[in-house]
Parts: sequence; C-alpha cells; structure tokens
Amino acid sequence: MKVLITGGSGFLGRVTARIMRKAGYDVTILCRGNHRFLADEGFSVIRGDICDKTFLINAFNGFDEVHHIASLTSISMVKSPFYRINVEGTRNVIEACLKNRVRKMVYTSSPSVVFDGKNEEMTEESASYPEKFLNPYSETKALAEKMVLDANSNGNLLTVSLRPHLIWGPEDTNLIPRLLKRAEKGRLFIVGNGKNYADLTYVENAALAQLKASESLTEGSLVCGKAYFITNDEPVLLWEFINCILEGIGLDKVERRLSFKTAYILGTGIESVYSLFMINREPVMTRFLASQLSTTHTYSVSKAKEELGYVPKVSMDEGLNKLFSYLNQHN
Repeated sequence: MKVLITGGSGFLGRVTARIMRKAGYDVTILCRGNHRFLADEGFSVIRGDICDKTFLINAFNGFDEVHHIASLTSISMVKSPFYRINVEGTRNVIEACLKNRVRKMVYTSSPSVVFDGKNEEMTEESASYPEKFLNPYSETKALAEKMVLDANSNGNLLTVSLRPHLIWGPEDTNLIPRLLKRAEKGRLFIVGNGKNYADLTYVENAALAQLKASESLTEGSLVCGKAYFITNDEPVLLWEFINCILEGIGLDKVERRLSFKTAYILGTGIESVYSLFMINREPVMTRFLASQLSTTHTYSVSKAKEELGYVPKVSMDEGLNKLFSYLNQHN
C-alpha cells in the first residue's frame, strides 16, 4: 500500500510516517522544506506546496492513500493565509486524489471546528459547527473538513476526518515550545479560576489513530464520510498539567492570574488592532485564546474506539516521562 503524507515533516506527520512504515506501508512524505532528518530516516520525499494544484495532481500519481496533515496552525487573525492553505490547499488535495484515483483520504482536523467559546464536556461527534467562529483557524479547518467529508463516495474516494486535541510529546514544534516561550517571557497567566479540565493527545496516540483510520476506511465501512474525536481519554486539570511540565524542566509554576472577562476584553481589543492594520503575527491574547485557557474541553472517544478500533497506547504519565527525557537530552 503506497501512502503519501502531506505535512510529513511536521510533528504529527513524522510520527505518523514512522508508525505507518512500521506497520508495513510504503510511505512517502510531501513537504515544502528540505529536512535532513527525513533523509536520515530513509523516507522518500516529494518537495512542493499543496497550494499548487498542478504540482499536486502530478505528485499524487501512483498512490493508494493520502493522509492530509499539512495545515496552517496559529491564532493569528489575518484570514487570507488560512483560507489559502487550509481551504484551497485541501480542495487541491481532494482534486488531486480524484484525478489520480486515490482510494483513501484521511484528513487531520481539530476539535476547534465545533468550539463556540463555551465549556465542552465529553462532547460527541454529533456537535454542530458554530454559527460564528472565534478565529480564522477554526473556521477554515471546519470548511476544509466539510469538503473532505462531502467528497466521500463509494467506488471513488473514501474519506474520514480525525480531530485530535492538543497533540503533545517529544519533538513537538507547536504546543510545548509556545508554552515554554510564553513562560520564559513572563507572558503566561492562569485565565479564569484555573479549575478547567482538558483532554490532550500524546503524539504516538494521535499517529496510531491515523493508522487505525487507514485500516478501517474500506468500502461500505461505518467510518466513511465521518469525523472522530481523538484524545488520550484521560482528562487533566489544564493548569496543573501545564505547571507539571514547567516544574519538570526547571521553570517556575504559573501563579499569576487574569480573569476571563479581562482576558476576553484584552483579546477583543488586540484583535481589532491586528485586523485593522493586517498584522500577520500571533497576538499575545485573543478571544479564542482567552476562552480556550479558561474553559473545559473534554471529548468522548467512544466512537473512535468502537468504529476505528482506537485505543490509546501511551498514558499521560508515560508521555510526561518521555517528554522530560527528550527535553533533558536536547537542552
């Protein structure tokens, strides 16, 4: 089975590539940059941009399956880059799959596609998309997910969407580095009462879900054209978990607090300035971030377990031990 992974040089992409190769798949990675570690690990690499439809149509020739992981992930408020990469890029991927008669497409989405700023407690896949989104990332990921699921067609392209929440672990290029950077600069505050729970997903578990989705995505299967939440199924107190990481690498715990109301008002003002002047970098606070840091986000993985056969293999405690070991070796 020949598999192509878009965004295979990224955090989830590279771990997915390793797990799928170990399971016997012939894996090729599509990415924009020239990454030495991919060659060192023996992966075949195609360099190019998912926003180039002609390139993709040529690149997808001969593959049986595509895992579309490449995405723009940020809390920036300038919409055009998100729309170009997350929406138009995904549309190009779908078209390239259809043109080349690729049989399967596994799309990596996000639980933020159903987030409306309120608490989410053991949310299930029946939750609807909100009428208004708090940032371009969530909105464009929802638009892309709809396209992917609508593209499912027996006899043509079979599709499924995965929604892993807060992927973390060794080699993280997103969540943990951003957390540490904010902490080191004194820009980390407990927003709200600090008692909100969150589901997170250790990276190997998120990659395992990609493999399980591939195995389950067959003609007539229940999973075709459906979305699934993916987590470790071990909700934690978010700020306790953050402080555990900070203390584990020798940084001070977060103790300073900011009320949700203050953070939300601050975020609203910053968004207005960034939108007015088209500032394309991450704000220190947004409405989305204020809501994410102060509300509970837990998701049911019952359907993923039942229909995909997904069972998390690495616990949160095991994951922390692996993370600390990695950080100690690379600092």
